[in-house]
Amino acid sequence: MDDLLSDRHVLVVEDEMMVLMSIENMLGELGCSSVTAAATVTDALALISSQIFDLALLDINLSGTRSYPVADALVARGVPFLFSTGYTDKGTSADYPGRPVLNKPFPFRTLSAVLTTLLGRTQS
Repeated sequence: MDDLLSDRHVLVVEDEMMVLMSIENMLGELGCSSVTAAATVTDALALISSQIFDLALLDINLSGTRSYPVADALVARGVPFLFSTGYTDKGTSADYPGRPVLNKPFPFRTLSAVLTTLLGRTQS
């Protein structure tokens, strides 16, 4: 399973440094060597317009601002993504039906399973 994200460029949009570090560690365990982080919608949109990403993880609430414009930009580019949230009310918009949402803190096994499904791979 440690090659799930091999050669993948992943965008993580997260405004809490400790959570970001945990996600980066988990992605590293999944074989990801290229993680780009953004803490704001503006920064994430700038990155999306200048780089190519294979996958993204989006915190729904970035210091009171919803990450939906980032989700829209990813949808327009055909980039698979999932949402994460620390709130029990997942708060996703009806515009993203069926989009995976992970409740923080999420364990490695859960992230791995969701990414496997999102990338259309079978788990071994």
